Amino acid sequence: MRRSEFQQAVNDEFGEAYAAVLVNDLVLLGLGERTAQMAMDAGIPAGDVWLALCETAGVPPDRRYGVGRRAPRG
Repeated sequence: MRRSEFQQAVNDEFGEAYAAVLVNDLVLLGLGERTAQMAMDAGIPAGDVWLALCETAGVPPDRRYGVGRRAPRG
């Protein structure tokens, strides 16, 4: 997952305004008590940050995978 895919996934799941709050303020205990932004700045892969954010925020498992990706062209 790229950072742009991460941001799209967070926006899609939480809405843009709340996504910004979560990424910058919610401490993800599974990632060394960092926020999502701090974790990515520290080099933790965006996909790992997304999963930690989902776990902390209570996103159901069926909505954790495949989000943030563009729909296939057809």
